[in-house]
Order: sequence, then structure tokens, then C-alpha cells
Amino acid sequence: MNAADRARLEQWTRAGTTPKRMVDRAEVILGFSEGRPAREISEATGLSYNAVCRWRQRFEADGIDGLEDLPRSGQPRKLTPRKAREILRLTVEKIPRESTHWSLRLMAKQAGVTVHQVRQVWKGADLKPHRLRNFKISHDPLFAEKVQDVVGLYLDPPANSMVLSVDEKTQIQALDRTQPLLPMKPGQIERRTHDYTRHGTRSLYAAFDVASGEVMGRVTRRHRAREFVAFLNQIDRSTDPALDLHVILDNSSTHKTPAVKRWLESHPRFHFHFTPTSASWLNAAETWFAQLERRALHRGVFTSVLQLRDEIHRYIQVHNEELAKPFRWTKTAEAIIEKQSRLEDHLVNGTELIKRDTRYSAARSANVNTSEPNGH
Repeated sequence: MNAADRARLEQWTRAGTTPKRMVDRAEVILGFSEGRPAREISEATGLSYNAVCRWRQRFEADGIDGLEDLPRSGQPRKLTPRKAREILRLTVEKIPRESTHWSLRLMAKQAGVTVHQVRQVWKGADLKPHRLRNFKISHDPLFAEKVQDVVGLYLDPPANSMVLSVDEKTQIQALDRTQPLLPMKPGQIERRTHDYTRHGTRSLYAAFDVASGEVMGRVTRRHRAREFVAFLNQIDRSTDPALDLHVILDNSSTHKTPAVKRWLESHPRFHFHFTPTSASWLNAAETWFAQLERRALHRGVFTSVLQLRDEIHRYIQVHNEELAKPFRWTKTAEAIIEKQSRLEDHLVNGTELIKRDTRYSAARSANVNTSEPNGH
């Protein structure tokens, strides 16, 4: 060790601003220069025996510079604004070759950053490529008028009247599992076979009372105008004849047949209000159908269509006795119409969506062999 190196190492040990790791390394080299064994230096500095030997080798090879920290490999610790913008651009404008959408790992590989950094950028921009939401724009020329009509019934129903949301749930399957269910127990969820036996189907007509939340239902074999008229007669018998009935329903062809129109002419207290096309979400009965599916049908096991019918009637009774509550509509007609306009403008001006589809098709064509076996 030359005098200059010794003076510098001694300065490190005396200076109060020298990092602790550099003081330890200086004491290691000074200890060796004094002829002290590695074990003794290890005990004095608190470093391991292997670390003491390693710093001696580094000093012998590179001198004082060998005691500095080596450059760390891996990704940079900080994400630059430019790299963050690149991640955002790739997310919204490009499609990965390996998938239909970006994942954290795919984007990290493409952008040359860590998964954690991609997660931070996506979280800050509220981007969720793994999620997908369906939408449908109504092209009904009377969209605004029908929305105002239906929403007006929800928010301000006419006096001396009853507002009913009427709809039908068709092709309800009576499904029976091929083997008995395995019941739930601690540490084990309920299990059932993936395959089933189909015992037929039934259709359900339902009238949802907006004011009380109660439901009238009729289970039928078929879904025709004849069954719909029979359900209208059931509603007529089950309601106060002094009340006008405002019926909200969709644009099914069974609601507009000549037989239905003749029936309406003979029952003037019934007033039909049709939702816009492709806007069944305006019909409150759809919400109740979702509850029926979730609570009574999805996990149900039915050995016959009669058992399915009985279960539907049972659930309607339980709903009316314990679950029914007034339906509250909160969004105004103006807000719905404004949102429809924004979506239409987005589709009209959304040339990027067309480019995205084009890029997707091109990527698939370039990287996927579309030929089928045997040359077909």
C-alpha cells in the first residue's frame, strides 16, 4: 500500500460524513496492511469472513477504486415521464402479438420496465386493460321521446294509476345434474358436476309494480301473443279496476300483434309505453329477472319442468312477502339522452377504433397460421 492510499483510507475512518460501509472497507484494508489476520478483522468490523477476504481481493486488483460499489444491473429505479407516456401510448394504441389485450407482464416486456412500474402507470391513468364492458347504442329515431316517456313514469307517475314494468324471460331451462351435489363443509365449497340433464323449458311473464316492488307472474309453455294476452287478462283481474294501468315493455313482436291491439281497444285503462330499441335496461323488470336468476335459478336443480314452475312461483311469493320494495329511478331523461349523444359522437369520430381493429387483423394475419388441417 502506498502512502497516498493509506492517507485516503485513514481520512475515511476519521471523517464523520463517510458512509458506514466505506469506513468498514477502509478498516479492512488498513487491518491487512498492519498484518492482522482476516478472522480478527472480521470480528472487529462486524463483517463476515468472506466479505473481508472479498474486499482485500478487490483492493489488490483495483486499488482504492475497487472499494466503490459496482454499478447495479436491472431496471432503473425511477420511471421517467417519457417512459410513462410511452406505456400509456402503447396501452391505448397497440395490441400485443401474444394476446388480444395487454397484461402487466406483456407491457413490462414490451416497454422494458418492471411490472410494478406498469402497475403504477395504469393505476394513475385509471387504465384496466383486463376488463371489458358491453354497450349498445340505440338507433331508435324516437329515442329521446321514448326515454322521456318511460323515465317520466318512474319519476312522476300519473295520479290514480299503477305503473307496471312487464317483460318475459324465455327459454328457462329445467336442468338436473347427472350426479348428486356435494354439500358445503368447512374448507370446501359446494360442488356439482359440470354436465347436466335438460328436462325442457318454460317461459315466465312478469309484471313488476314500480310503486310497491311486488311481482305478478305467469309460467307458460310457449312464448306467443296468445300467452301474452292471457297474462294481460291476469293483470286485469288482479288489479283495482278503478286504476289506469301504464305498462312499460320492450319491442317484442308478441307485444304488437293484431290480437294484442284488439285486446287493448277493449281494455281502455291499459296504456302501453315502449322502451327504445336496444334499450331494455330501461325496463325495471330486467332488474328483478336478474335477482330471480341469481337467487333461484342459477344454482337450482330441477328434475322436471313442473318443479321449475313451482320454484318460480315460490320465489315470487317469497319476494312479495319479504323482499319487495318500491323501485327508485334516479337518472333523469336529460342525463340519459346526453350520454347517448356522447357515445354517438365517440363512434362517429372514433377513427382510432377502426385503426385498432385494422392493426389487430394485420397482426393476426402476420403471426397466426390460419390454414386448417387437411388443407380445408
